[in-house]
Amino acid sequence: MKGFRDFILRGNVIDLAVAVVIGAAFTAIVNAIVNAVINPAIGALFNAETLNEALPVTIPTTSGGEATLFFGAVIGAAINFVIVAAVVYFVLVLPVNKLRERQAAKKGIAEEEAGPTETQLLAEIRDLLAAKQ
Repeated sequence: MKGFRDFILRGNVIDLAVAVVIGAAFTAIVNAIVNAVINPAIGALFNAETLNEALPVTIPTTSGGEATLFFGAVIGAAINFVIVAAVVYFVLVLPVNKLRERQAAKKGIAEEEAGPTETQLLAEIRDLLAAKQ
């Protein structure tokens, strides 16, 4: 039981739990904007009430009926994903990265310089081997 308690009280687990809760709440806001504003606006371009009803394709079924595919719903889901990803990046990830950079600068921790790439090392070895011959 002590190991479980230590695991739960570890900072990463609590941060992850907070992120999931905030993400779920924020997703509801983004979904509302997409469904109430963006989807109807784009749906109007395709002469549909919403994007979910846009770009219908009707195909015959084996039983003699018809099935309708709504490709607009897929486009709407893709737009929703891009908007959520952009907002998460610009509202959460980018500010946190900047904050970490500032904290590291205050502590005097400089970013490590990137070493030579594999290609550069291979070129140096080639040049050294050519110079020996």
